[in-house]
Amino acid sequence: MLKRKAITSIKKWAQNKDHKCLVVLGARQVGKTFAIEQFAKEHYDEVIEINFKETPSAKEIFHDDLTVDTMIMAMRFRYPDKKLTAGKCLIFLDEIQECQEAITSLKFWAIDNQYDVIASGSLLGIDYNRPSSYPVGYVDYLKMYGLDFEEFLWAQGITDKMIDTVRQFFIDKKKVPDSIHSQMMSYFRSFIATGGMPEVVQKYVTTKDFRIVDTVQKAILQGYLYDIAHYASADEKLKAEKVYLTLAKQLLDKENHKFQYKEIEHGGRAQKYYSSVDWLVRGDLIHLSKLVTDVRYDVSDYERDDFFRAYATDLSLVIAMKDFAIKQHIVENTLHGNTKGGIYECAVADALHKKGHKLYFYKLPSSQKEIDMLIQYQGQVIPIEIKSSNSRATSLRSLLQAKKEIPFGYKFIDGNMGTSNDRIITVPLYMIGLLFN
Repeated sequence: MLKRKAITSIKKWAQNKDHKCLVVLGARQVGKTFAIEQFAKEHYDEVIEINFKETPSAKEIFHDDLTVDTMIMAMRFRYPDKKLTAGKCLIFLDEIQECQEAITSLKFWAIDNQYDVIASGSLLGIDYNRPSSYPVGYVDYLKMYGLDFEEFLWAQGITDKMIDTVRQFFIDKKKVPDSIHSQMMSYFRSFIATGGMPEVVQKYVTTKDFRIVDTVQKAILQGYLYDIAHYASADEKLKAEKVYLTLAKQLLDKENHKFQYKEIEHGGRAQKYYSSVDWLVRGDLIHLSKLVTDVRYDVSDYERDDFFRAYATDLSLVIAMKDFAIKQHIVENTLHGNTKGGIYECAVADALHKKGHKLYFYKLPSSQKEIDMLIQYQGQVIPIEIKSSNSRATSLRSLLQAKKEIPFGYKFIDGNMGTSNDRIITVPLYMIGLLFN
C-alpha cells in the first residue's frame, strides 16, 4: 500500500475543521479516492461513499431541499444498511463536480456541523462562469497531486531516517558519499521514467517491469484525452487535445523550451490556441512557467502571459507521449542533448509544482541567456539552473552578479554536492524532491 502525504493533511483537517467541509481537488488518477478511503477506515465506524460518475442516480439525494435532515433521510432510504450516526459516519462525495447541487449542499452540511463531509473531484466540469463554484467560507481545500519523489522513495522501502540522512548532506553542504549518491540518482531516474501516478508506481513496485509501466502510463494518458473530449466545449475539443499532445515535443525535442504555437501546426498562432492552453490550465491538466521581466519580490508582478513554458501535471503523462525506449535511456543514463536537458527540466518542474510552487523563468537583458526557473520561497526569489552535467552556470552567474540582493542560486546537476565562491550552490538533481517544503 502506498503511503501518501495527503492522508496526513486530511487528518490535520479533521482535528481543526472549524465546522467546514473538505474539498480534495486534483487531476484524474492522482489518488484522491484512495487517500480519503484510507483516512476514513482509521477514523470512522462507517462511510457513506457516493460517486456521482459511477452512480449518477445518486444525484436524486440532492434534488429536494438541501437541509441536512432531508438529505440524511434520502440517504437512509438509498442505503438502508447504513446507520448514519452523527459523529461516527463520514459522508464522502466523490466526483462531486458532476453534481452542482451536491456542491451547493456543502454549505448546509458545514452550518449543521453534525457530520464530517469530504468531497473530491477534478477541476474539469466546473462552470467557470459562476462567481464561485464552491460555497465560499464553508469549505477547506486540499490540492492533491501524484506521488512526489519522497513518496516514491517510501514505496521503494526507503525510510524517513534514510531520507533525512540524505537531506542532512544538503544542510551541511557536504558531498554525498558516492555509494549513496549513485543509488539516489538511480532511484531518481526510475522515478522520472515512472512518474507519480499511484497506479503506475504500484505496478513498478510489484513488477519492476517497465513494459507494464508503459502500458499503464499510456492508458492513463488516453483517459486524460477522453476527459478533454468529454468536458471541453465543441470549439475547444480538438484544439485542446492538439495542445496537450504537443507537450513532449515542446519540452524534449527542441533546445528552446518556450511554448511555441507553430509546434502544434504549421502557422499556429496564439489567437487560435491560447484559449485551449487556458482551458487545460483551468482543468488542472497542465501548469505554466511564465516569463518575468525582472527578478525581484513579488516576482508575479512582472510576469508575462504571452511567453511561457507548459508542463504536464505529472511526469507520467509526458513520458507516455514518447516511445517506450525513452524509459531505458532514462534509467541507463544514456540520454543526450535536448532530450536529456528537457527530461531533467520536467523533473524539477514536477517536484516544485507538487510542493505548491508557482514557476517562472527569466531572460537576461541584451543576451540569449535564460534562468531556467524562479520560485518564491520564504520571502525571497530563488533562481534555479538545471544542468545535465556539472557544466558552468553562466546564466545564473550573470544574474547573481547583476542582482546583488539575491543571496544565492541553485544549480541542480547530474552530479554531487558542491558550492562556489559566487553564491552558486551546486546540488544533486534528486535533492529537488527533498527541498522547499
